[in-house]
Amino acid sequence: MTRPPTAGPRATAATAVLVTALVALLVLTVRTDGYVTDPAGLSWLYAACWALFAAAVWSLRRVPARHATALVLAGGVAVALTGLIAPPRTSTDSFRYAWDGRVQAAGISPYDHAPADTALLPYRDTWLFPTGKACGGPELAPVSDGVCTRINRPRVHTVYPPAGELYFLLVHALSPDGVRHKALQTGGAVLAVTTTLVLLRILRRRGDPRTAAYWAWCPAIAVEAVNNAHADVLAVLLSVLALGLTVRHRAWGGAVLGLAVAAKLLPAVLIPGALSGVRRARDAAATLLPAAAVLTALYVPYVLLSHSSVLGYLGGYADEEGYQDPSAGNRYALLRLLLPDSWAVPAVAAGMLAVSLYVIRRGDPERPWSGALLVTGTAFLLTTPGYSWYALLLIALVALDGRWEWLGVAAAGAAAYLTGRAAPDAGTAAYAVAALAVLCGWAVRRRHRRSRRTPDRTAVPGSRSPAGGTR
Repeated sequence: MTRPPTAGPRATAATAVLVTALVALLVLTVRTDGYVTDPAGLSWLYAACWALFAAAVWSLRRVPARHATALVLAGGVAVALTGLIAPPRTSTDSFRYAWDGRVQAAGISPYDHAPADTALLPYRDTWLFPTGKACGGPELAPVSDGVCTRINRPRVHTVYPPAGELYFLLVHALSPDGVRHKALQTGGAVLAVTTTLVLLRILRRRGDPRTAAYWAWCPAIAVEAVNNAHADVLAVLLSVLALGLTVRHRAWGGAVLGLAVAAKLLPAVLIPGALSGVRRARDAAATLLPAAAVLTALYVPYVLLSHSSVLGYLGGYADEEGYQDPSAGNRYALLRLLLPDSWAVPAVAAGMLAVSLYVIRRGDPERPWSGALLVTGTAFLLTTPGYSWYALLLIALVALDGRWEWLGVAAAGAAAYLTGRAAPDAGTAAYAVAALAVLCGWAVRRRHRRSRRTPDRTAVPGSRSPAGGTR
């Protein structure tokens, strides 16, 4: 985030007004139940939130440094709290989390039974398994005659890795009876604000604390991390900690990275970033071996206690989402505009390998999040995922690195998930615009770096610039 001359109290007041407006609009957005009935209208509300978010972070550039940190944190808390004012609006994933936590508390492996399995009848209640007329609502899956469930895909085993499952168990254990969806939403809010604090701590030493607002004030935090309570926010917190630790303590950074992967598999894409600039095998091993050890240690108890595969529905999910058969869905949408469908998967593999090797060889070991952003953002543009909460990781990396143009990829994921319900091609168009924004941002930054390195050939050697410095 480029810092222009500060404008003092007026800039602080203007930014505070914009954040307040953002919070008010997020309240309206979260209270609007239009995901099924009016996805287009809800998309416009969400787009307006993103516009206010952009205006607020732009205004923050002129806020004095002594006020910026407090403003980022206060705004982050307010944004997170907006997600608590309504039940989950655009996703049912948290209901599976609640069920997995309940099953584990009863001493049963979450990998052994699907929610619809009659062996788990004693653990059902009318919140997760409504009956009768209550089954007429949207987003409810039938289980048996007169019985339905809020849990999506109730006939398949869970897909979540072990650290995520332990988080679900912890939330269940700490929750009062009857709290229902509020428990996981509160957990999401705590994790989101904690992530802001960690970002601020890292950026005080290695960046500009103002860029933490890219995470703290982003509408996706209120919607996906808190209201929908996606476990990705846990993985994001661990990922940020891992990259921050990697700079000085590779073994600790690797261990926390293994924990992040065990919370949600997506942070595995951060490995090339964590290895930025590594030249010696022992330095790579110092990161990779602790990561593998932690991941293995978390899986082993579940392997020993489970009678079914701890991978659960992972393979079926990949098939369902079209990751193995590009022609089956909207995956690889940008590549498929240029290449035959059958070339998409090899092209993704080749592209990811090239970018990963570039980051490992040329990346800055003092800023591993910079390489991690490049690899993660490239993965999103190549695979064009249709779920907006995946981009929570990308948003946190933007906050660490400061290259705001990558936020367009996160917005594109929201368009693919929400707006795509009303306009099926919205996601592809949004990802195309996001890719163009990233290319433009790269070109502008590259030109700026070159101009700063190019000497002024018209200057007399040793002369003074108008500001008084030596040219």
